[in-house]
Amino acid sequence: MIRTGLDRLLESPEALVGRQYGLLSHSAARSADLWPIHMALLRHGAPGPTMLFGPEHGFYGVEQDMIPSIDEVDPWTGLTTLSLYGDSDSSLRPDPETLAGLDLLVIDLQDIGSRYYTYAATAIWAAEVALDQGLEVWILDRPNPLGGREVEGNLRSDELESFVGALRLPPRHGLTLGELARLEESRGRFAGQCKIWEVEGWHRGMLWPEVDRPWIAPSPNIPSAEIAFLYPGLCLVEGTELSEGRGTTRPFQLVGAPDIDAVDLADELNGRGLPGVEFVPTFFRPQFHKHEGKVCGGVEIRVTDYVDLRPYRCGVEVLVAVRKVAPEALVWRREAYEFVADRPAIDLLTGETSLRETLEAGGDLTSWISSWADDEGAFRRECSEVLLYPDSPSTG
Repeated sequence: MIRTGLDRLLESPEALVGRQYGLLSHSAARSADLWPIHMALLRHGAPGPTMLFGPEHGFYGVEQDMIPSIDEVDPWTGLTTLSLYGDSDSSLRPDPETLAGLDLLVIDLQDIGSRYYTYAATAIWAAEVALDQGLEVWILDRPNPLGGREVEGNLRSDELESFVGALRLPPRHGLTLGELARLEESRGRFAGQCKIWEVEGWHRGMLWPEVDRPWIAPSPNIPSAEIAFLYPGLCLVEGTELSEGRGTTRPFQLVGAPDIDAVDLADELNGRGLPGVEFVPTFFRPQFHKHEGKVCGGVEIRVTDYVDLRPYRCGVEVLVAVRKVAPEALVWRREAYEFVADRPAIDLLTGETSLRETLEAGGDLTSWISSWADDEGAFRRECSEVLLYPDSPSTG
């Protein structure tokens, strides 16, 4: 049975007695009986937080991508809820003044194991500010839905650090939020040390379908575990003018644009023999976001094997296939992306320039894809001392 860091804290509510603490969390941080974290703490006899902080999409997970959240009042408790995703880069970290009077910051965010997913950045940056201000930081850990065995893709270059590349990780990193904090501690980021409330019953080979908990969407466009598995690759589509399915009920599972021949694209992708996935030709009409109101031809991506799936490779191959069958449709996003306007969004997402430059030149990505192995190996070696969980039930 899985017991998250929150579940363990709820069994020891006295640990919060006498503490003045802020809570950085969101609507996916639920107890085993599915109560929101701040309500669950009160129901188990713990003193409540002094203040709430919400990441991108807000404390309640209602805002769409790149929509600023506002400071508000929690309707259940009357607590002030401060946004860590406003209308500027400076809003992404807590103002030290908001931590005045606190002695502890508790963080519980359900990450999904991808470098671009911004909750890890928010957690690490908030922890950094809190530790600098002399607060304790507790991270209530949760399973990585994608498991902890597989690492996939290139490391981000130093020149392309951003909110979607705040940490030097592969696109699929295989760590929990607690392990990410330990990694950043080993890199010398923090003035102190975070206390990790570890998950009990989880091992690195356990994927979400084995966790035996209902999926609670951590953000509006990750409504299912299947979509979470596709995200480390299909998020690359955000760096283009193709629709990634936002504005439909299947974001990151649909890819297309007006005038793409759906059958040609599906045949091209299925012919590539990618493991763990199949591509179904389809049409869809986004109700908002890119190509709003227009019928798009494209593919629906279905996971056939969660173990074999390599989502980052899948996302790269989708862009390569579009370039082949509908080259006029593969246009890079030119608008500012997560507060960055001077570098292409696709470069921020891939963490380097190779994919964009090679596709623009009509070149072959084989050597770049092969080079991932070196980065994956280096990352595994760096992480070897910070892992908290065994590889399988029989070890550790």
